[in-house]
Amino acid sequence: MLWRQDEEGGKAVAWFRRAVPSPPTAAAPAPDAGDSPEALRASIVAVNRMINSNAGRLPLRAVVAARRITDVLAEIVNTSDVRPLDVYATISVRGAVNDYLPTTLRTFLAVDKDLVAVQRPSGFTPTESLMEQLDALEGSAFAVLQAAQAQDVDALMTQGSFLRTKFSGSDLDL
Repeated sequence: MLWRQDEEGGKAVAWFRRAVPSPPTAAAPAPDAGDSPEALRASIVAVNRMINSNAGRLPLRAVVAARRITDVLAEIVNTSDVRPLDVYATISVRGAVNDYLPTTLRTFLAVDKDLVAVQRPSGFTPTESLMEQLDALEGSAFAVLQAAQAQDVDALMTQGSFLRTKFSGSDLDL
């Protein structure tokens, strides 16, 4: 039992505390394997399989749009061949392939096929809504790709500046 005085009048207050053994010290956690380029590529392949296996139930333009998205996501992951993926790119790709794209497609696939062309109170049909969502995902994926490519360009420019400074004549040379 732990005793302490309260802040107002010095009255003793008892706090009961149970002794809890401290957990054994563990090694530092390993980085999430789901964040590795190989794991992201495997997730992209899995989403492509899902798209292909449901191609007969999805509108053709949705299949094309979904595959364009996975192609852009693969391009983002491929930038890791040059430099490690930025944390934001990793989070974006992982979210897109493990949640956003599959959830969008599964939600559409759950709609009765007789209702996919029926306009809803929102003013959109489920097919139109699907295409709008896929367009948003594609736009987001392109923005991440452009950011990853800009990072590569910035790195190239920085390297060029370094090399010019390192190997060109200096004002201090006699």
